[in-house]
Amino acid sequence: MRPIWKQDAEAVAGTPFEPGRRRDVIVVGAGLTGLSTALMLVREGKDVAVIEAGDVGELASGANTGKLTLLQGSVLSTLRRHHPARLVRAYVDANQDGMRWLMTTADALGVPYTHRTAYSYAQSAEGVECIEAESEAAAQAGLPVRRVEPDQLAQSPFPIVDAVALDNQVAIDPMRMVVALAKAFLREGGVLHTGVRVTRVHAVPRAGVETTAGYAEADQVVLATATPITDRGLYFAKIRGLRSSCVAFTTDAPLPEGLYLAVDGETKSVRSITPGDGPVEAAQLIVGGNGFPTGRAVSPRAAVDGLVEWTQQHFPGAQPVTAWSAQDYESHDLIPFVGAMPRGLGHLRFATGYAKWGLSNAPAAALRLTAEVCRIPRRQRPDWMNVIATRFTVPADLARGGVENLRVGWQAASGWMGAQAVPTPVRRPAEGQAVVANRAGHPVGISTVDGTTRAVSAVCPHLHGVLRWNDAELTWDCPLHASRFTAEGRRIEGPALCDLTRLPRVPGEETEEPEDAAAAPATAVR
Repeated sequence: MRPIWKQDAEAVAGTPFEPGRRRDVIVVGAGLTGLSTALMLVREGKDVAVIEAGDVGELASGANTGKLTLLQGSVLSTLRRHHPARLVRAYVDANQDGMRWLMTTADALGVPYTHRTAYSYAQSAEGVECIEAESEAAAQAGLPVRRVEPDQLAQSPFPIVDAVALDNQVAIDPMRMVVALAKAFLREGGVLHTGVRVTRVHAVPRAGVETTAGYAEADQVVLATATPITDRGLYFAKIRGLRSSCVAFTTDAPLPEGLYLAVDGETKSVRSITPGDGPVEAAQLIVGGNGFPTGRAVSPRAAVDGLVEWTQQHFPGAQPVTAWSAQDYESHDLIPFVGAMPRGLGHLRFATGYAKWGLSNAPAAALRLTAEVCRIPRRQRPDWMNVIATRFTVPADLARGGVENLRVGWQAASGWMGAQAVPTPVRRPAEGQAVVANRAGHPVGISTVDGTTRAVSAVCPHLHGVLRWNDAELTWDCPLHASRFTAEGRRIEGPALCDLTRLPRVPGEETEEPEDAAAAPATAVR
């Protein structure tokens, strides 16, 4: 599953890691947050190194929908329901500054984009009340939104019963933007280390990071890793990991010009991609949605299939070109966490919780992180930085957090019980399939990918949740706090810091042939 943005994306080469080297700032993560922060800091005269476990734009930054908009589904009305208007306005202002910085930088770096109208829309009558609330909250926050006329709704090829619109929003190739940021950072004196995983972060005796290539120190360490890779502050319990998928299609049907996002039912995100804002020679259609909390879907593959079925129903003749998924993290009050890490002595900073709106929230976070690292006085910072920094938790936030953590507890218990119910040996899983079984009291994940059957510990090394198989991406996903691993057990993302233990396959006695012997060979696996 490779995002359309990465089909022909330019690679950015890093330089060898220098163990023991001291920097002003080490930024962990070469996504949009990390590279925006690093570029801002190097322009302030800081000696900055970026450390990335994979390649530039490895995860969500290179795999989103490319929609840069201040109208974000039902986010504003959800915020306003339980928080003062001042906080909602601060959130909008933060995103506006982030959007403005990204567009100005895109212009300077030659990254093309197109202006579009963004729509939050209701798929059924049940969503009309949400549209009314979103329209009111957006207007109260200073956005020039408008309700969409009924005749325009009737022209849509997919069901829309009501909608609110915001003009002059942006469609952009996110991977091209990230690559441009990385190249600009290097041109201006920054240092980039790719293929180096940070395994631990220190605040004392000096700020620094342990990596697979050695140790490095800095005055400041910024964790731009989607979710913090340290348990300081227990942020893994204050956010939840969400996965959603996208499918790109070719079609002869007329393509929508706007950026659409449903506020009710199974979420659908719809936009076209053109040569002016993406890596295509002819316009294509992107449909996303059908999201779910990481590790908690019965079949992620079915979610992707559902997007294809929905699209072909409303855009006859649409043919899938490629499909991909991405993961983002949502705070319980929908406001990102940005700033100093607790117990970090002022040397560790982080950003998380963009709730899938990273194209504006990430540069906004970078602006705030830069202001803090450079010690810009509060009175000289934009008002939104101070408002968000002093936000308080309301009962509704605590309730959402409590419900989520009850779900985490249930997932932890049910995962272990389910694993104990399936003893080894088990039949070899069919291609692309897997099973979690009990080997001497320990959950073992057994999968078959590309003809090779592997066994790994099915226990997440973070907080020991039992992993579940993702049949769309062929990965092991944790239903507790969204850590993810390849079939071989290599860590992909999340709060877990190490790989899964690889276990030997122990051939067992031959068992009865299943009805479909080709799909599920009888070789037993312990």
